[in-house]
Amino acid sequence: MSEESLPEDARAEYTDALPEYAERVLDVAEMIPPGRVMTYGDVAEWLEEGGPRQVGRVMALYGGAVPWWRVVRADGVLLPGHEQVAMAQYRAEGTPLKEASRAAEGHLPRIDMRRARWDGGERAKGHT
Repeated sequence: MSEESLPEDARAEYTDALPEYAERVLDVAEMIPPGRVMTYGDVAEWLEEGGPRQVGRVMALYGGAVPWWRVVRADGVLLPGHEQVAMAQYRAEGTPLKEASRAAEGHLPRIDMRRARWDGGERAKGHT
């Protein structure tokens, strides 16, 4: 995560207190291109450290300053409590979605994981 993405008055305090693993997770979240996603497990696998729960915890505690909507559950279900904000971002970025069935709670679409999932690709080479 770059310091430029933090509010000016929070930069020194926030970056000094940020654990190294959290910094690495947030760096990956910032690399995900618009319209693409990685799962919590994908991020942990890419880092070769931790697991989905650890990545989820980092995103819950520190993810507000990065494109958090691009790190998602493996089933493509939107983050509870943040569905509307995330949906606006997905639509603006052109993230592939699957329309919800009428039986789905709230009739919210899900992320089309087959089409939206990003594996780190060319942009990530050499970054650790």
